[in-house]
Amino acid sequence: MSEDHPTRREAVGGLAAASLLTGTLKAQAAASSVCFTSTVEMARLIRTGKLSAREALATHMKQIARVNPKVNAIVTLVPEIAAGDAAKADEMQARKEKLGPLHGLPVAHKDLIETRGIRTTFGSPLYRDYIPTEDDLVVERIRHAGAITIGKTNTPEFGAGSQTFNKVFGATLNPYDLTKTCGGSSGGAAVALACGLVPIASGSDTGGSLRNPAAFCNVVGFRPSIGRVPNPKAAFAWSTLSTSGCLGRSVADLALVLSTLAGPDPRAPLSINEPGERFARPLDRSFKRVRVAWFKDLGGVPFDARVRTVVDGHRTTFESLGCIVEQAEPDFAPAESAFRMLRAWNSANTHGARLHEHPDAFKDTLKGEIEEGLRLTGMDLAHAETAHAQLWRSFQAFLEKYEYFVLPTTQLPAFDVNTPYPTEIAGVKFDNYIDWMKSCWYISATGNPAASVPGGFTPEGLPVGVQIVGRNKEDFSVLQMAHAFELATGFGKKHPVIA
Repeated sequence: MSEDHPTRREAVGGLAAASLLTGTLKAQAAASSVCFTSTVEMARLIRTGKLSAREALATHMKQIARVNPKVNAIVTLVPEIAAGDAAKADEMQARKEKLGPLHGLPVAHKDLIETRGIRTTFGSPLYRDYIPTEDDLVVERIRHAGAITIGKTNTPEFGAGSQTFNKVFGATLNPYDLTKTCGGSSGGAAVALACGLVPIASGSDTGGSLRNPAAFCNVVGFRPSIGRVPNPKAAFAWSTLSTSGCLGRSVADLALVLSTLAGPDPRAPLSINEPGERFARPLDRSFKRVRVAWFKDLGGVPFDARVRTVVDGHRTTFESLGCIVEQAEPDFAPAESAFRMLRAWNSANTHGARLHEHPDAFKDTLKGEIEEGLRLTGMDLAHAETAHAQLWRSFQAFLEKYEYFVLPTTQLPAFDVNTPYPTEIAGVKFDNYIDWMKSCWYISATGNPAASVPGGFTPEGLPVGVQIVGRNKEDFSVLQMAHAFELATGFGKKHPVIA
């Protein structure tokens, strides 16, 4: 057979194509291996010179180029800035300078968090081209720890709601099912972690914004105690509703990042006067005879049967850790008035003047909340604060008997991405866009630390989160229990096929 025989040429061409495909798949697998290396291990590899900051950046940029167009998690990318910072990081390594705990690791910040010289839109057309001149504290601390900012992650308009979509960038999709929401408001951050686009992602939480997307995307989210990650710019400096924080693919990864974020700041009156380094300690602990309270129904809150089945199935998991598990819960009725009114008041204070100037620039749900806040009277707020105090005292008293309270992170699995918010669960209809999130914001109203940890999947393959709540300011204790649960179950090791 001559070399010009068409069958031979086709065979050679087919072999070449197969070889190219194999090479591409191997390259993708190698990149994916690096991108799904734990944050703790990646930091160690960079510190010991086995992985350069430039190599880490290049690998993640390839993963972003391949996967991000499918999910829309990172909405602003700054490769030139990141490349320059990675080169400086490698030069520091070569000079054997002292390196921070996150040295050379790529990080993406939530698009509500201001980043000096990098566009921050808050998910609003009003800020489409806004470039801050200063970093928020979270960015400043993560940068000081050596991480390299590569961009911003998507968020709902002004962070309102646990469904990540806006008029500037559109919706972020759930990597486990591209027809579903990723949750919010730190939705882009959760998806970026789940897909291996970054090893570090910052976020924030008022009504569940660090926990809800973590549950929907099979990663870990942690709402720290108020003041653990201080906010020196907060307009309501004594408010206990909102806090900054981070997410991670594991509890240990999250704890490492939190160790760089946490710590006092004299400009924040509720700042906790404890060093962040304590979160870098080993998380192992015995839970023999530790008392755990298991949720009932939070006073009539509806739950999708698929979520309830997964979470209730883990009662035996906690018992296997040595815990004494009893079904018990406090009265969350005061949270209904306290959280709703204080949230509306905050929205009115933050956006009221802007709404007056641009009445058509806000989505209807947020506009309605702002207007509700503007109608509140002094006595309304007095009643809200009284209820808030009542809830706090009763919850702390409840946790004198139990060290942890366990409940679902979300009331239903991830829903259709074209649905702004669920209007019904288990036959119970809702009037407000935050009614489907009570399992998160009831806990927000207490101010206690809470983690969402991967707990399994529905029959359709959608992730479900288990929420672990701890005693006042006992953040490390919550992470220890979350770590033990994570090791006992292993659901967080599963990554979306798309990544």
